[in-house]
Amino acid sequence: MVANDTTTPERADTPPAGFRPWRQLALRVHFYAGVLVAPFLLVVAFTGLLYVFAPQLEAAVYAHQLRVPAAATETPLATQVEAARSALPGTELKAVRPAADDTSTTQVIFTTDDLPDSHYRTVFVAPRDAEVRGVLETYGSDQALPLRTWLDELHRNLHLGEVGRLYSELAASWLWVVVLGGLALWFSRHRRARALRTHPPGRARVVSWHGIAGAWLAAGLLFLSATGLTWSTFAGDTVSRIRAALSWQTPVVANTVPAPAAGTDIGFDRVREIATASGLTGRVEITPPAGAGSAYTVQEVQRSWPTQQDAVAVHPETGAITDSLRFADYPLMAKLSRWGIDAHMGLLFGWVNQVVLAALMITLIATIGFAYRMWWLRRPTRGVVAPPPRGAWRALPRPAVPAGVLALCGLGYALPVLGVSLLAFLVVDVLLGLRSQIRAG
Repeated sequence: MVANDTTTPERADTPPAGFRPWRQLALRVHFYAGVLVAPFLLVVAFTGLLYVFAPQLEAAVYAHQLRVPAAATETPLATQVEAARSALPGTELKAVRPAADDTSTTQVIFTTDDLPDSHYRTVFVAPRDAEVRGVLETYGSDQALPLRTWLDELHRNLHLGEVGRLYSELAASWLWVVVLGGLALWFSRHRRARALRTHPPGRARVVSWHGIAGAWLAAGLLFLSATGLTWSTFAGDTVSRIRAALSWQTPVVANTVPAPAAGTDIGFDRVREIATASGLTGRVEITPPAGAGSAYTVQEVQRSWPTQQDAVAVHPETGAITDSLRFADYPLMAKLSRWGIDAHMGLLFGWVNQVVLAALMITLIATIGFAYRMWWLRRPTRGVVAPPPRGAWRALPRPAVPAGVLALCGLGYALPVLGVSLLAFLVVDVLLGLRSQIRAG
């Protein structure tokens, strides 16, 4: 378009006039949301980067417990379990994970009263001669060892318990808001990757770097935000209720059977053979019957790609398979949930998954660094123009305001930490505005 003699040509990166109130509002929210959440995101990024390579660190630190020299023969699984029982008398057997190959140990998992929920004591037994290689505290369905458990809790709650989990939920709740706001701002100005080369040194170039890095990161950060919220305290409860209402829960194999008549038990070795014959050929966990009327449960525990999570229930007296569940038969949302969680943890695609997550975390740290640099170059003490003025919402189309209020109320209900922090942000912003008006007379 060619401008006439009485107008000034509009810059190519200037948004249309009708979009300007939206852009000013987005810029203000993005700026203050960044100020609020950036320190938490830095902590999440650093601790997440440490956690990404925890499996390799775990394998190196606990090599004695996890690995044994290859042997041509092995003792019966029942003998290995008895050796583990002798190492931890007075505990209750929870499950057994037979050695996955000829250089792995068998993991015999026990519950004890002195440990929190989802924490267990695991005895590591050499299959070749039932030698006890060590006893370690393990955590969760992935059997995380102490080092990985420590890194996991650092990432999740900074070792501050339930109170500490609010920091990660705050970061995950605001991350998608910051990302979407940043994308809207970037593309509203028609930025291109070549801006990195055309902008002169200074703040404009830092803005370019920040925007380009954020645009490349967007999909990965939105994924981490969504999957991270499923573990959170308050938003996670909302996710659980939604999944229950829509029947999106992960199915489980039924392990209820008629009580054995003679009281005989076919034992772990026979159960393992039956499960293998039924197609469970990967790494498995065998859970013994909880009592009369309960079956053995054998569950595959491989969470890499392709995911192996098949399960069968085996009658403890007859050896008959009383129920089976194949991962291929999971509802789609249950599969997506499984894949999403495993990808978030760096398990789904092995080292490739880990490298991608590490690159995401490093680039996120750099992006936040660019943001702080932008603020420093435009800090109030230099007398530079402040962020867009308050009240941009007044210029929005009238129907947008009540619709936006309703949307924010819904978001606040679904994501309480986001709602409470947003309300606090609005209160502080109003107080700062009143102080400015009083100072201005």
